[in-house]
Amino acid sequence: MKYIYLPEIGAARVSSREFSLAQIADSGQCFRLTRTSPERWRLIAGRRVLRLETVPGGTLFYCTEEEFRSVWRRYFDLTAGYRRYRSAVPEEDGYLRSAVRFGRGIRILRQDPWEMLVTFIISQRKNIPAIRLSVEKLCARCGEPLPGGLFAFPAAERLAALPQEELALCSLGYRTGYIHAAARMAAEGELDFAALARSDDETLRQALLAVPGVGVKVAECVMLFGFHRLRGFPVDVWIGRTLREHYPDGLDLTRYAGFEGVIQQYLFYYARSGETSAPGRGD
Repeated sequence: MKYIYLPEIGAARVSSREFSLAQIADSGQCFRLTRTSPERWRLIAGRRVLRLETVPGGTLFYCTEEEFRSVWRRYFDLTAGYRRYRSAVPEEDGYLRSAVRFGRGIRILRQDPWEMLVTFIISQRKNIPAIRLSVEKLCARCGEPLPGGLFAFPAAERLAALPQEELALCSLGYRTGYIHAAARMAAEGELDFAALARSDDETLRQALLAVPGVGVKVAECVMLFGFHRLRGFPVDVWIGRTLREHYPDGLDLTRYAGFEGVIQQYLFYYARSGETSAPGRGD
């Protein structure tokens, strides 16, 4: 995906019909990409705050060219050709063809695995607005302050050191104990994310399933959105319903081997489009 840098405004401009902030924000994978006005967006990733703007024919990334090249191109997976993923869908699969056309601006983001683990533990039985609210409460109470009154996602060591009673104030409900346990495991090195990033899929899956409160669906989400393992195919309420209603004899994923997670995102986004109060990633 090509870009041009505009030094006069301090922004990189990506011009493509295959990149949509609105679709990414509503695809259930990222909960700190926030629309601040009809055309403007804010993303908090790690200790970085990125301002973005949708303009006719493209998207502006307000950052230095070096930051765009070294950080955001990779984060938004802009060097990958998603057209080949969509072209793998056969003409006879009308539903999936409609889904990939509808969600053509989606990208699988390369997010922080620790943040994704906590976020998707939170996501269980919550809709997307509720997930966002809990995440922001957690960041405001426990995260490192950033410019502009914003907060980074809290480190594992910080959460592990807090009493569960304080964590519970972030609208976590029954998930409080699970998040505290995950924080302890990460802080003590029992969960080594750098080592897991180098492991094979099955080793990674089993390590995630060993975390209290993590089932198959949450593990698949963390693998897909935190470790960029595109073979993951999380089955939540939306995907389950889609498979029952449109693929009663099963969806043949073998033709999408290696990028099943991209197909899942198209199906998820298409299934819940227009459902503003719909469930998010809950079981």
